[in-house]
Amino acid sequence: MKPYYIKDLRPDEGRHIEDRYLVKGADIRDGNNGKRHLYLTLSDATGDIQSVKWSLTPDEITAYSKIEPGMVITVVGRCRDYRGQNQLILDTIKGRAKDDSYERADLFRAAPEKPEDMYDYIVGRISGFKDEDLKRLCLSFYEGEKERLMYWPAAMSNHHAEYAGLLYHVKRMMMMGEKACEVYTYLNRDLLLAGVALHDIEKLNELDSDENGVVPEYTLEGKMLGHLVMGVEVIGERCKELGIDEEKCLLLQHMALSHHYEPDFGSPKKPLFPEAEMLHYLDMTDAKMFDMEDALKNVEPGGFSERVYTLDNRKLYKRTF
Repeated sequence: MKPYYIKDLRPDEGRHIEDRYLVKGADIRDGNNGKRHLYLTLSDATGDIQSVKWSLTPDEITAYSKIEPGMVITVVGRCRDYRGQNQLILDTIKGRAKDDSYERADLFRAAPEKPEDMYDYIVGRISGFKDEDLKRLCLSFYEGEKERLMYWPAAMSNHHAEYAGLLYHVKRMMMMGEKACEVYTYLNRDLLLAGVALHDIEKLNELDSDENGVVPEYTLEGKMLGHLVMGVEVIGERCKELGIDEEKCLLLQHMALSHHYEPDFGSPKKPLFPEAEMLHYLDMTDAKMFDMEDALKNVEPGGFSERVYTLDNRKLYKRTF
């Protein structure tokens, strides 16, 4: 067991800690005093912490420039409060940790359900579609990408940025989508769930994930186009290959393109039919609920979380009952 989980760290600059952490971000920057400093985002299974090594020597600059996201390193440092958030001031970076010196479950965040179970749930719902076009189309993606879906995250650093996070996101959206169809009975269930299944499918090619679900970088296509535009393209191509009805193809392309809702978030069109509108709210709700649960999991009842950037910098309250 790790001696110092990130969730348990408390500001105490007199206390030196030594432990292994996953690198999620690394950057050497120029300071105002002419010195150069190393900024790291360190992570374990319980959370992230911003870390800094001040005033690097020339030898340290050379050595630390080789630190990359995805590495597991051993550090010695002190935890302090910086503008209301924990920060780790690094005294020493001992280098890359050996693979046999840590447990994977201690360092890498993962969805709380087995990937195989989530995959079977999603494919089971798709297999139950009455619409044969939508069934064939969705199964072609999920059966063809099964290996990567077992570990692929849904983001680089935001909601569901974890092992099998993409499956977890889609599964919970499908669960909510089924309930929505019970309330709003005019919704086409197969179309809505097909939109859920495919709305983020090109995150498989937007994110450059390793087999631990860690994304050190976006792909070139991800940087230049993003998964919304990539999704429109791949859905159109696959529909042509499978001979899918043109209107159904267009509706699914629109759902992929519009599910972020606003141009500032990548959607040039807002949803223009009910299933596309509902897809947006399912996506947004699951993302926000994930971020709220994540922010509050280590907070004592009656206390407040640190500010959550993805939730408009709100500090969240944890109820006592």
